Amino acid sequence: MNTSNESPILVTGAAGDVGAVGRSVVAMLLEKGHKVRALVRREDERSESLRKLGADVVVGDLTDLKSVHRAIEGCQRIYFGMSISAAYLEATANVAAVARHHGVEVIVNMSQMTVSQMGIHETTDSPQHKLHWLAEQVLAWSGLPVVNVRPTVFLDGFFLRLAAMGVRDNDELVLPLGGAKTSPIAAYDVARVVATILDDPAPHIGQIYNLTGPESVDVEQHARAFSEALGRTIRYRDVPVEPWAEKLREFGVPPHLLSHLAAMARLHAQGRYDRATDDVFKLTSQKAMSTAEFVKRHAAEFTRGQ
Repeated sequence: MNTSNESPILVTGAAGDVGAVGRSVVAMLLEKGHKVRALVRREDERSESLRKLGADVVVGDLTDLKSVHRAIEGCQRIYFGMSISAAYLEATANVAAVARHHGVEVIVNMSQMTVSQMGIHETTDSPQHKLHWLAEQVLAWSGLPVVNVRPTVFLDGFFLRLAAMGVRDNDELVLPLGGAKTSPIAAYDVARVVATILDDPAPHIGQIYNLTGPESVDVEQHARAFSEALGRTIRYRDVPVEPWAEKLREFGVPPHLLSHLAAMARLHAQGRYDRATDDVFKLTSQKAMSTAEFVKRHAAEFTRGQ
């Protein structure tokens, strides 16, 4: 462990949403002996649980400059992660400006893998993908020491949150991902990478890490992994994007997030997520979790009567 841990490490998005990367990073850094400042948007049971872990909890909003100053002042290392939001670029610019003002040692930026297939002439149809690409540009222009972490799709998103009901009630993995291959990753593994970098950031400054699960296979094979993990036959049912997205709209998914999820589904079907790297193993000396391992961990959420 790097022992220069007198000042706290700031973790934004610490209350977490899909997969709770920020919360896991907080817990892992505290285990490594670091002081951690956790930025949350509101006081609730999640912020209280962070305090119980030993974090210094700060309530604030990344789009509010005063909040960002309060969060960053006195911190040398920052994990910048934020849930999907139309205000994502504003938050990034705030963090970059204030971090530069305070002279931080490193920002570990949570981006996403599709950025590596984008450029000055082309992004994707997802407004969030464009914001991630622009956020990386802003951080590069800032001159700050940055490490970009680019995970592929989270198992915790499409394969748990968006598919659990179909698996639980009908033994079906119902997703609009077509027949292409994909290598989803557990948010827990992404958190392990982020915590490893923040523990000793110097060797990683300026690097980009593309994070995937251990193999890229089609969704039929992921369904077989579900079957193996749950001890019952789970079948993949590919569905068109539009009616799938319409159901999410009915459930109250906001337009910005909805357009992002729909664009991701279309890119999946086009084979744009057929990628696999061993960056998780290289950085942590431990392989990324397989789909079967992930499903076993969350078996209760995929099982009736639980």
